[in-house]
Amino acid sequence: MNIKYQVESIDKKHRHMTYWDMFATWVGANANNGTWFIGGIIAACGFWGGIKALILASSISYILLMLVGYMGTKTGVTTMALSRASFGIRGSIIPSIVNLTQFVGWTAVNTFIAATSVSYILHSFLGWPVYGQPGGNLGLIVGIAVMSLLHLISIVSGQKSIQIIERIGIILVIIFVIWESIVVFKDVSFSQIAAWKVPSHLKMGFGTAMDTLAAFNLAWVTAGADFTRFTKKSVTATTAPFLGANLGVFGFAFIGLSATISIAISSGVYDPNNSDPSTIANRLGLGLIAMIVIMLTSMTANAVNIQAAGSALNNMFTKLTLKQSLLITTVIATLVTFIPVFYGSFLETFTAFLDYVGMVLGPIISIMVVDYFLISKQKYDPMELGNPNGRYWYKNGIHWTAFILWLVGVIFYSLLQKLDFVQTYTGATFIVMIIIGILYWLIMQFEKRNSNVN
Repeated sequence: MNIKYQVESIDKKHRHMTYWDMFATWVGANANNGTWFIGGIIAACGFWGGIKALILASSISYILLMLVGYMGTKTGVTTMALSRASFGIRGSIIPSIVNLTQFVGWTAVNTFIAATSVSYILHSFLGWPVYGQPGGNLGLIVGIAVMSLLHLISIVSGQKSIQIIERIGIILVIIFVIWESIVVFKDVSFSQIAAWKVPSHLKMGFGTAMDTLAAFNLAWVTAGADFTRFTKKSVTATTAPFLGANLGVFGFAFIGLSATISIAISSGVYDPNNSDPSTIANRLGLGLIAMIVIMLTSMTANAVNIQAAGSALNNMFTKLTLKQSLLITTVIATLVTFIPVFYGSFLETFTAFLDYVGMVLGPIISIMVVDYFLISKQKYDPMELGNPNGRYWYKNGIHWTAFILWLVGVIFYSLLQKLDFVQTYTGATFIVMIIIGILYWLIMQFEKRNSNVN
């Protein structure tokens, strides 16, 4: 095998992730600041509209996570290495770039929100202004530095330290969600929250909420095999991610949704900019412990984000070790975290990021899943994934069918998302995924028949 394209496949005897480890990893991945913030954003859809979109978009997305998780445990390779089978060994650079940028972005999102908590902690001990007040940027910058340093320490410490963080994190997350729920419903009843009406000029369509949640949830799908390749059993690789990710997203998005509406009822003002957990925790008077827990939940989520981003970089530059790739992506994510400090509000930056993720990610996942389960009938040879003379080389290392259909999917998404009907009722993401999946299957069937005739 050409070392330039070499792929690492984890042998079953070296796979040590238990069902609990896998479950905790995916609970921790979603029980984080970004999920909370998403809950606050979809509050613009109303409580019941937000809940319906959350259940539907998350369930569909995590069924896809199960499928990619299954691919990982069967082959022992990362998601981006698996993308070589459908996009070509060289063509997999497209999914890798998408994965690298989106997981660097998610790392930055969680780091930014956690850094806001650090600014509140610094305010408590040193009297520094919190972020959002005049002079508050200093506390935020120190917070970004602190969180990035913690991420670097966990990477240097290795996979075992990440597992320990996840195990501790899941316990703290459960305690925090219960605590937060008690505080939220203490002053504002559930019936008030459920009956709250969104101001008409801020109302979000159900389809837009679906796209927002799809962009958030589908991001984890392209990290699925990065973790399930360390498991021995298919049931661990499929049900543990599905249950863990859903529990995490339902728990934290629900409390973000409820807390944001609760504050809107109490103050008479709904402002999505104030949906981040640090701001809400401060308004609800939860104090220092809540801010520390928010920092820890950021670490549990970013353990997954950084691993996925590092795997993508490693697929692009195979001469780098995985640890070197993880360190590089952490440094890049740190720099990206500063963008909202200097350019516009965090909400505006976050919304633009979600639009990008939804547009580019769906078609990639659709093509990969269809290729493995319907075209290749669950038969990938890991050794062939790094063979420039093998079946996954296609034409000059690129499978142009997959690449062109990916571009078509991006265009479809851009056009559909502008339609009022789509914004109001369906969203564009899953429609595009279905269309691209069907087109890919049909074209591949045609190519197979042609090759058989010739």
